[in-house]
Amino acid sequence: MIGIGTDMVEIDRFRTSLERTPTLRIKLFTDAERDYAERANDPTERFAARFAAKEAVMKAMGVGIGEVAMADIEVHRAESGQPSIELSGNALALSESLGISRWLLTMTHTSSMAQATAVAL
Repeated sequence: MIGIGTDMVEIDRFRTSLERTPTLRIKLFTDAERDYAERANDPTERFAARFAAKEAVMKAMGVGIGEVAMADIEVHRAESGQPSIELSGNALALSESLGISRWLLTMTHTSSMAQATAVAL
């Protein structure tokens, strides 16, 4: 194991941020992530879980917000429901420089909180 990261997001607080700054959806999430989240009755829960996952990935790599673009960390969902991470740009370059070859990800949310844990292998 190279690193582990976890993050929690308050959904109502995240909703307020998205409402106040609509361009955050474009800055933080890929087209595929936005398409997936916006199919839900309350897309904020899905956006918050993905934001937590991106933060957890950065923590597992030992960096904070701003070190890599959030959109360079993309969360995928298999038909089984299993989440996974795909990196691009600076996030991929950093991951490779750290010797990371595989990621494990788990995410969950309630109506008030979203949480994610990422493990870099």
